[in-house]
Amino acid sequence: MTDWLVVRGQETGALFVAINKGGNLRTGHMANQAIYNVLAKRGESSGMQAFIPHDMRRTFVSDMLEAGAGIATVAKMAGHTSVNTTARYDRRPEETKRKAAQLLQYHTADVKLLIQIVV
Repeated sequence: MTDWLVVRGQETGALFVAINKGGNLRTGHMANQAIYNVLAKRGESSGMQAFIPHDMRRTFVSDMLEAGAGIATVAKMAGHTSVNTTARYDRRPEETKRKAAQLLQYHTADVKLLIQIVV
């Protein structure tokens, strides 16, 4: 990434930009089809099974959630306006979700005390 930023420059804007046939960088975002073509070519040359560029977004969301980032933060990073959208991207296995649920272990005495307080 550091090498690419040396070529691309440190200006704000699109991280990945198109390179014309003359080898010059173009300003602005790459076309969606260009991104798809680059990723398909790289995936094929590396022997990866077929994937679509959107799989990278799903992986990013799942990896961020797995690392402990809050879903609201991940939603903002992914550009989602709703955490419900972000939740649909979560591809973590059920085992991860089960372990998270086990973090909320209540002891019988605590539950009885809570019931007495509420009632």
